[in-house]
Amino acid sequence: MDLVWPAAAWALWAATLAAAFKVSSRDRHLRPSGEPVAVPVAELLRGMRAQEVFHATVFELAGRGWLRAEGDRFSLGDQGPGQEEPPAAYERWVLERVRARLAGAPDTPEIELMPHEAELDGQFVPLVRRRAIELGLARRRWPSMLVPVLLAAGLVVPWYATIAAAGLAWPGMIATMVSLVAGIGLLMGGRGFLLTERGREIARTGPANPRQEWIFTGSGWQGGEIVPAGPPPQGSGRQEVAGYVVKRWTDETGEHHYVALHDGSSRTATAFEVEQAVYQDVLPGDQVRLLVRPRTGIAVRMLAHDRHR
Repeated sequence: MDLVWPAAAWALWAATLAAAFKVSSRDRHLRPSGEPVAVPVAELLRGMRAQEVFHATVFELAGRGWLRAEGDRFSLGDQGPGQEEPPAAYERWVLERVRARLAGAPDTPEIELMPHEAELDGQFVPLVRRRAIELGLARRRWPSMLVPVLLAAGLVVPWYATIAAAGLAWPGMIATMVSLVAGIGLLMGGRGFLLTERGREIARTGPANPRQEWIFTGSGWQGGEIVPAGPPPQGSGRQEVAGYVVKRWTDETGEHHYVALHDGSSRTATAFEVEQAVYQDVLPGDQVRLLVRPRTGIAVRMLAHDRHR
């Protein structure tokens, strides 16, 4: 079985792909617009999940008067055109979501506003990304879909060369699998989304005010302060903490991850450092029980998790 030509074809395609990504990754020195960066946009740049970006948008709209928050219930506010700059496209999407959920009712619980993940990823997140691009905080990797389409189409050459040489033997099966995965990935990724220098600066910063947040108490939301956890008890072999997740964030380096837990009744929430796996599994409003390593005070394992839906 002579695989010299298939190997050469794959090497050429891989080199073309690497060159295309290298050229597209060069910073084009786009100048930021100078407009204030809204919290939801900053959260997206930091890599927060779509649910958290939506959550931040709801509370920002409430703070500006477009929505009204009373406890854990939301209604449309009195803010209107001419009173303040109009909402951005992603904010209008959220407002329409609230109107649809209200369906004539005076208000609705915050818990009912969260859309399905497919709606967030397919409709909401692209609008927030577009706003980040408008502010000069991000850009498209490709100016059009032509490059990813050509790269995906180019997979036909090494795939055919492999099939012609090996048929349905294992090299042909691997080539088919790689071609499908790589081609779908290129097309699904579309034009891409890259942060500019200013966008990377914002992504490295922490939340605007990590010590002040809306706190979910189990029966509603209230304003409250986030305080750091004290030192673990001396000599304890095992420590567990439990509560509602108020907020999660990373430090400026992105190496340390934190979640703030609330007991459901206090005016303050407590911030704990957690391992990345724990950080990635929780969202604000979730009820959790965490295992804390006494020597470091870091939460290393999730013992119980009740998703807030």
